[in-house]
Amino acid sequence: MLGALPPAGRGPSRPTAAPDGARSTGAAASRAPFLAADVGGTHARLALMAPGSGAGGPVVQAYRIFRCGEHASFAAIVRAFLDGLAMRPRELVLACTGCAHEGVLINESLPWRIEPAVLAAELRLDQVHLINDFVALTHAAPYIDTARAPVLHTAARAASTPGPIVVVGPGTGLGAAVRLPGSPPVVLASEAGQMQLAARVGREQDVMRLLAGRDTHISYEAVLSGPGVLRVYEALCREQGKTPACAEPAAVTAAAIAGSDPRATETLDLFCGWLGSFAGDLAMLYQATGGIYLAGGFLSRIAGYVRASRFVERFLDKGVMRPFLHNVPVRVVDHGQLGVIGAASWYLDQPARQ
Repeated sequence: MLGALPPAGRGPSRPTAAPDGARSTGAAASRAPFLAADVGGTHARLALMAPGSGAGGPVVQAYRIFRCGEHASFAAIVRAFLDGLAMRPRELVLACTGCAHEGVLINESLPWRIEPAVLAAELRLDQVHLINDFVALTHAAPYIDTARAPVLHTAARAASTPGPIVVVGPGTGLGAAVRLPGSPPVVLASEAGQMQLAARVGREQDVMRLLAGRDTHISYEAVLSGPGVLRVYEALCREQGKTPACAEPAAVTAAAIAGSDPRATETLDLFCGWLGSFAGDLAMLYQATGGIYLAGGFLSRIAGYVRASRFVERFLDKGVMRPFLHNVPVRVVDHGQLGVIGAASWYLDQPARQ
């Protein structure tokens, strides 16, 4: 987790940890300050960024969080942020879930349409760069202060050389990306959340039948996300003929932690087991000796519950691969400012335009 960043106007901040390889400073150092944004279905995080020196990473000069639903457009959010700045940056790098198609961002979780070219014209920017939100998060992996990130599983033996890192994040959806070591490192986007949910024989398959019809695809994202938590909870209530007492995912997790609703408790227990299995699968797929980072405010709030659950048991329960997984650390990191720092890091790694 990164240390707290100052509000706009209270001076610069920089990541607390050095990256796994120094960035070439020639192109980056010549860049003017620019905007970085991390936009999800609920919040938009904006920052004024500047290049750092050497291996120090990008510097945050101003930072604010906005609620998406309170603004008529993303352009309105950017204007509100710019109103507090003494300068006008010329470029914006936007990290957002979804995919770009014919100049439009396809994303059902946002309350408004985003078209990078139109956005650039409206805000009088030279360019708007669009990247996947989990690509941005994974670019920020070298700047995570691991000493402050809650540990779910400690590696039995530290890797002798830097290994791949996987970042996974249940939120409005289920994101995942991998960072491969190298000079420069390579970050790969992933649609791992759309893989078929692997429910175990017994209760998990009973619950799966409640969620989907016969011969129907059901993804990990369908259960490992905020909407997924609510979906499973409501299915358990229907099964038991109970009226749901919780109307949103946060209420389900709160009731589970409080022990006040047995259906909420079973929902969160199923969530933790499935998340452990999913994380273990990705660790094997990418040989992630660099570790698994579970990102998001949602997981940060329930880290204690996850640690006490069957998460680690399910993470390790991969047959002959169990010894390998014993050497893969798993940590929870607060999404917080990682998105904007990762977006800035991606931008500074691109060739400078004259």
